[in-house]
Amino acid sequence: MTVPSRILVVDDDADIRTLLGEYLRRHGFQAEGACDGASMRERLHRAEFDLVVLDLTLPLEDGLDVCRDLRTRSDVPVIMLTARGAPIDRSVGLEIGADDYVAKPFEPRELLARIRAVLRRTTGKASAVRPEATRHIRFAAWTFDPTARHIVNAAGVIVALSGSEFRLLRAFLEHPRQVLSRDRLLALTSGSDVDAFDRSIDLQVSRLRQKLRDDAKAPLLIKTIRSEGYMLACHVTEPA
Repeated sequence: MTVPSRILVVDDDADIRTLLGEYLRRHGFQAEGACDGASMRERLHRAEFDLVVLDLTLPLEDGLDVCRDLRTRSDVPVIMLTARGAPIDRSVGLEIGADDYVAKPFEPRELLARIRAVLRRTTGKASAVRPEATRHIRFAAWTFDPTARHIVNAAGVIVALSGSEFRLLRAFLEHPRQVLSRDRLLALTSGSDVDAFDRSIDLQVSRLRQKLRDDAKAPLLIKTIRSEGYMLACHVTEPA
């Protein structure tokens, strides 16, 4: 018997928590609610959840700060739910580790589809390189550690990766020497190809290049393919 996925809805609007919780339960999920960041942390401490739906406009703490703090202690998938519609808010949300972004007002069916897509991605998928395995992946002068979620340079210096950087690098390692469009990268890293925000991928690539010491003006590892997207241009050593 399959155990229903557990969803935590974090929103200061009691009506939204109640209605969304009921809707998710009707579609086979277990659902609980939390009214703010402190309540969210308390529930995550008491039980394991498969995904968090997080409103950005929370009392006392901004939802972006809550998500940023959550990412320092947990890899639980996060879908941001907010009335903020500016692309910069969406880009920042994805950059600090959110897995997807849904703007209010929203159709419950759309949110349900996003939840299912993120859960499909985060429950594990096969790939040629299998960076989710415990073995390390080597590329150029770097070693990717999928368990510790960091990279190590040739001198043995460890460089930490944010959640978005980890997912983006994993996508490139799964598809070495292949041109990946922005939409494709968004689908690989966020589990959704709806409402693709190209600039968020550009920002994530820029930050990943900084971690890799890859000169943005003349990159050797992550190349920009004009009008098409990006490509990891180096050889990847697959684990045996």
